[in-house]
Amino acid sequence: MGITVDSPVIVGSCGLSSSLENLEYMQEAGVGAVILKSIFEEQIIYDIKRNANVIAPTDNYGDSYEYIAAHVAIDSLSQYFDYIRKARKKLQIPIVGSIHCYSFENWLTYAKRFEDAGCDALELNMAILPYETTISVDDIERLFQNVIQSLKKFVSIPVSVKLSHNFTDMAKFMQQLSWTGINSITLFNKPLYIDIDTSTETLQPAPKLSAPEELFNTLRWIAILSKKVRCELSASTGVYSADDVVKLLLAGAQTVQVVSCLYKHGIDHIKTLNDGLRSWMEANDYNSIDQFRGKLAVKANDEASVLFRTQFMKYFAEIN
Repeated sequence: MGITVDSPVIVGSCGLSSSLENLEYMQEAGVGAVILKSIFEEQIIYDIKRNANVIAPTDNYGDSYEYIAAHVAIDSLSQYFDYIRKARKKLQIPIVGSIHCYSFENWLTYAKRFEDAGCDALELNMAILPYETTISVDDIERLFQNVIQSLKKFVSIPVSVKLSHNFTDMAKFMQQLSWTGINSITLFNKPLYIDIDTSTETLQPAPKLSAPEELFNTLRWIAILSKKVRCELSASTGVYSADDVVKLLLAGAQTVQVVSCLYKHGIDHIKTLNDGLRSWMEANDYNSIDQFRGKLAVKANDEASVLFRTQFMKYFAEIN
């Protein structure tokens, strides 16, 4: 995103970044940058209702509700942004804010506060999925376009968007999104899956951590898109080893985000990833990442379908 990092390995948005001690530990381990845990608009709405004891806001407060809600929202976020300011003073590595909203106005309001608090960049966690039968793909894509184009005019720091893989026309939409002037796209966010507890017959969240095999979907789309979009790509989901990092860089990723492997192996695993990447580069006579980044990506003028059809036939028809 135009920010200099010492390593392509960065910590994705997660609870591990919620303490200054952890942030300093990540910096010592050699991380390139840290994306802070997302602020969710629902958290702010919850605080507004809890603090103002609001059930039917306009009935209880009339015209004053908007003032009360704005005051509570500012207060509920003050500690979070104070934390960002403290982190900015202590750390040398880039700090990226993360936000998830569902209303257009709040994307703009909260984004500006991240910039004012000292974040080097902002990642929009746009996990907007077509759950409702009343919403079309056009509605969702229009929202993405409007939010990004408006935000680019509203803040001066680099802006990235983190997306899911649930798009009908993934390649075309990602390319069009890159034309908006966005600085980076992160592929992909980790969706919330559901499970069912058959003993109690209740819904519950499925396991939260990514599985290693989820890497392959990210790898495929990074390889397809990295030379066909006008912005950088950051790879996320399923990254556990230095070999995974190398694969994603070969496919064209600018940075590689890690979260689940840190929960499983600890923050020190960042050093393991960096050391493994460095060893691989030395063994293959590479002096810089730019020498091999995107080496195995689909070329800008090539058809991805031809390449992947060939790989499909090699596997299923045993063609060499």
